[in-house]
Amino acid sequence: MTVAYATLLILLLGLAALIALALRDRHSDRAEWRRLAALQPRDPPRFDPAMIADQPEPVRRFLGHAIRPGTPLWSVSEIDMTGRFSLGSKDDPRYQPMEARQILAAPEGFVWAMRTTGGLPVSGSDSGSWTRFRIFGLIPVARLGGNPDHTRSAFGRYVAEALVWSPAALLPGPGVTWEATGPDRARVTVRHGGLEQSVEARIDAKGQPVEIAFQRWSDANPDKTHRLQPFGAYVSDFREVGGFRLPFHVEAGNMFATPDYFPFFIADVTAIRFPQAGAQAS
Repeated sequence: MTVAYATLLILLLGLAALIALALRDRHSDRAEWRRLAALQPRDPPRFDPAMIADQPEPVRRFLGHAIRPGTPLWSVSEIDMTGRFSLGSKDDPRYQPMEARQILAAPEGFVWAMRTTGGLPVSGSDSGSWTRFRIFGLIPVARLGGNPDHTRSAFGRYVAEALVWSPAALLPGPGVTWEATGPDRARVTVRHGGLEQSVEARIDAKGQPVEIAFQRWSDANPDKTHRLQPFGAYVSDFREVGGFRLPFHVEAGNMFATPDYFPFFIADVTAIRFPQAGAQAS
């Protein structure tokens, strides 16, 4: 066997391994998507303002605006989006155009599948169990998860996003409590599976949650050490979808409301759906 032949064989074997890994990841993405979609209630109750009558005024204002009376309380959402995703830092954001789709099923989990549509071809997914991204669809550039730090960080993300895109999942009840933290602020705390996350929203006069903020467990800092640090988002462009009033524009980032804040995620929603049980990822 010549050196050239051996080198070619090694390259082909490496390529085959990368393809197999990508296919396995795609399969797990689809399996988790199906699992979460199946959590959608088959015949949910309909929203009645009496459900929140005992809550503080900012909480009633928010939930009463977010959910019209009589709306079926679908707690699982699918969101399609386009926008920009930073592959850099505040000083050098290197924003890339992207498109993504997500299933959100708080407090159980989420899957966010993204691909850039210009510049460096990056694609992959986030979930409660993993962060996996590749360039050219094959070469891993991030492969994280399967540990308590990742699980805790992801839980913070999808609880906060539930406040944005699936408010029915955050109605007061077992594991979900609300409090007013000011005349225009409300805080929800979600407890599930040994995890706990509080998220605060600034509520405008209409009841729109125009600003979301929380302490997220994260290693997005110079020390690369997991710790609680500010994370948040500005949301706008509210539209009605199936009886819910939801924001279609989001700008989010680390170190929210500090001089170090910069929005690494800027998205415009193109569609929101409430899948029926048994829906599958495409």
